[in-house]
Amino acid sequence: MTPEEQSDKELVAATLKDPESYRHIMDRYRAKLMRYVGHLGMRDAAQQEDILQMVFIKVYRNLNGYNNDFPFSSWIYRITHNETMSYFRRKQLQPLSLEQLNITEMLADADHGETDPTTQTEEMIDAERMKEVLNMLDQKYKDVIVLKYFEDKSYDEIADILQKPPGTIATLLSRAKQRLRTLLEEKHHEQ
Repeated sequence: MTPEEQSDKELVAATLKDPESYRHIMDRYRAKLMRYVGHLGMRDAAQQEDILQMVFIKVYRNLNGYNNDFPFSSWIYRITHNETMSYFRRKQLQPLSLEQLNITEMLADADHGETDPTTQTEEMIDAERMKEVLNMLDQKYKDVIVLKYFEDKSYDEIADILQKPPGTIATLLSRAKQRLRTLLEEKHHEQ
């Protein structure tokens, strides 16, 4: 069986037997985690690489402590999230805002699909206004939006990554969408 055909758990087991196998885990997750770090607000490619290097070192060092009863992807995303936030604090940087978001899908989801097509059209906004509005959100709201709508993670996966109960994730996501809706309406009325 090739490394591409192996599950994450099989790759972890192979790495624990032969450290050379770790490169397969890195290959599998490099692009995904690079994208995630960018979505968390790190746009500089060199700094993204620095963060990923720290992530892969930390994952390797702690691989023996990984509990394979849980998804490996949630574990590695949690480490990536924590390392990225730590990097921002250490370097005294502010995360950059998200530049694009399917706002219509998100707001329709917040209304349980009850948004009519006319309202959906009115809710579409340009990237600059979206950037401005997303900058107004608290980081905890940006985190759940990124994981749900950019990384396509389930509530349980988001809960694992952010180390919060699934009910809290549902509440944060609901509040984030409501706050986003309010901010968008305020921006719409300013024009």
